[in-house]
Amino acid sequence: MIRLTIAAAMLASAAPVLAETHSVTPGDGAQERLQEALIMAKPGDEIVLAAGRYSLTDGLSLDVDGVTIRGAGMDGTVLDFTTQKGAGEGLLVTSDNVTLRDFALENPKGDGIKSKGADNIIYHRIRVTWTNGPAPTNGAYGIYPVESDGVLVDGAKVSGASDAGIYVGQSNHITVRNSIAEANVAGIEIENSRNALVEHNVATRNTGGILIFDLPGLPVMGGGNVIVANNLVVANDTPNFAPPGNIVAGVRRGTGIMVMANDRVLVEDNILSGNPTAPIMIISYTQAFTDPRYDPFPRNVTVGANLIANGGYDPQLESAEQLLAAFGGELPPLLWDGLGNPTSALYVAPGTKGWTLGLTEQGKGLTGAQPAPLTNVPAPVEIFYREGIGAPPALLERLGG
Repeated sequence: MIRLTIAAAMLASAAPVLAETHSVTPGDGAQERLQEALIMAKPGDEIVLAAGRYSLTDGLSLDVDGVTIRGAGMDGTVLDFTTQKGAGEGLLVTSDNVTLRDFALENPKGDGIKSKGADNIIYHRIRVTWTNGPAPTNGAYGIYPVESDGVLVDGAKVSGASDAGIYVGQSNHITVRNSIAEANVAGIEIENSRNALVEHNVATRNTGGILIFDLPGLPVMGGGNVIVANNLVVANDTPNFAPPGNIVAGVRRGTGIMVMANDRVLVEDNILSGNPTAPIMIISYTQAFTDPRYDPFPRNVTVGANLIANGGYDPQLESAEQLLAAFGGELPPLLWDGLGNPTSALYVAPGTKGWTLGLTEQGKGLTGAQPAPLTNVPAPVEIFYREGIGAPPALLERLGG
């Protein structure tokens, strides 16, 4: 009986007992040795990257569930893609329950780390840097989870992305926290995603700090249930360097937090300073579209109490001089384009000053704009319902809380 009990216990804990550690060091053959470890890993294994600089000439990929890739710190273990030959991402993950932690990628030719269809993925203390600074030839995204359920980005740092530093697209149950996005076109972007919590981040020196988007024509539609809270969004004044044709090429330099065509978004308790076009911008989709599933207007967006200073003093807008003159030298911190249901598109906490472009038709640009102070916008009428927003608790537990 004792033998049977021991055998049963071993079977019950088979994955931890059989899990292996694959140690990889920098130096000659690092490309082959690292990719081999990624291929040979079994669920539950850990791939440990020793400190040092790994000179890599091709992208890496992982397609095994439950693997952890662990480095010696975002400044200790560096995967250097400066001599990468292809144009793909540095690391592609297509498996579930993966943990990526404590290493960096520099100068990937494409995206930094992309995870596609990878549920319950953790990015922890990951750094992605294009060391030449902002440039349209840099990769589009630094950290790029897409089509996933369960995403936790924690303690990351990204700079130089020609689209978004931290981008989460077409996903559900997301937390982006404690991270720094600097000198990207968009610092942090949540696109066509639901139940996202963006908190305790720093977004600075980007073209736009934090963007909450919904776009037409994508497999997953209907973004919403997003909280943007307790972030430091300062000095987002880098000229837009996105390649022409990119959707974020239209982001105005100096945008702090922008919500476009999304449903149920809460923006509160953020500190915003030095965003010269608009600290907070609530707008409709700006272009014409044919997707019948798409709602181009903002809905149920709540702008609560935020600490805002030094914004709207140098707007990248048509007729900027006249606008500044009309508003006394500085635009009010909240900009709404005026489109959407006037009774439910936007709720604003008392004391938050704003202005409207006074647009009357979606997809026509600024044609017909009638700028005016924002008045008669309803105040928030109910407590924002937060249940189910953010990454699953199991992901937080994997990091130890």
